[in-house]
Amino acid sequence: MTNNDFFQMAVRAAEKSYSPYSHFRVGAALLTEDGQVFTGCNIENSSYSLTVCAERTAVFKAVSSGFCDFKAIAIAGSADGDFSRPCYPCGACLQVLSEFCGDDFLIVLSDGAHTLSDFLPKRFSEENIK
Repeated sequence: MTNNDFFQMAVRAAEKSYSPYSHFRVGAALLTEDGQVFTGCNIENSSYSLTVCAERTAVFKAVSSGFCDFKAIAIAGSADGDFSRPCYPCGACLQVLSEFCGDDFLIVLSDGAHTLSDFLPKRFSEENIK
C-alpha cells in the first residue's frame, strides 16, 4: 500500500464525520503492525469539550479490538472538501498516540510522511509518573 492509498483511506473516513458545528471533517486510518487498518472520524458534540478527534476514534477502536501495536496513521481534514492541505494532529491525539507508539511512528498527511517525534519531541510518558 502506498502512502497515497493510505491517505485516501483517511479521506474516505472523513466522509463519515459528524461535524455539524465546525463543518471541519477529519478522517484517520490507523495501520497496525500486522497490517490491519482501523478508521475513525471526528465526532462533535454541542458541548465542544466532549468532541472526539478522528485519530483518537481510530486508536480507541483498535485498542478495544485488542490491538496495541501500530505502524502508521494517515490523517485528512477539510472544511471545503479540499484534502490537499495538511491536517495536523492536535496535542491530545499526539499524546494518545505516544502511549502506544515510538518516535519513529509514521504520520502520513497530504504533504507527506512525518514521524511522531517530528510533532512531539518531548512528551509525557510512564517515566514521568514514577
